[in-house]
Amino acid sequence: MLSFRNMTEQDLPCVSKVEHSAGRYPWQQHAFIDSLKSNHCCKVALIGDVIIGHGIIMTVLDEAHLLILSVDKAYQRKGYAKALLRHLIQEAEKRQATILFLEVRESNNVAFQFYLNQGFNEIGSRTNYYPTKRGEKENAILMAATLFPSNNLPRDY
Repeated sequence: MLSFRNMTEQDLPCVSKVEHSAGRYPWQQHAFIDSLKSNHCCKVALIGDVIIGHGIIMTVLDEAHLLILSVDKAYQRKGYAKALLRHLIQEAEKRQATILFLEVRESNNVAFQFYLNQGFNEIGSRTNYYPTKRGEKENAILMAATLFPSNNLPRDY
């Protein structure tokens, strides 16, 4: 059964393993340490006691920003990313956020479609936002969903 808990520094070796399994551009360990030290909402998703995914949101006033959402490749396309996102949305709403922003690489159509299907809308772009493996830059698509702290359901922005 899927469960969630706060991420700790002791989780970082497992989180790093998931991060490297999940995609082509993994976060580095220092980014997770910075998020933990900044008191961002850092969560891990577990099946039993095995970490299969993680997500981090940063909240400032009534805005939240999804910094990372990753699920181990072996557990993708099974509804775990959706469940983790829903959990993070609830956490943002507990913090009285009324909107959740995120960026997705222009080349990552799978992630873009996933977020569209979860109620996010494209609201803009960020030019040269992401580094690539070739040392170039890639644009980001900026997306947002309106949150409703009273009923925990995202709506279109």
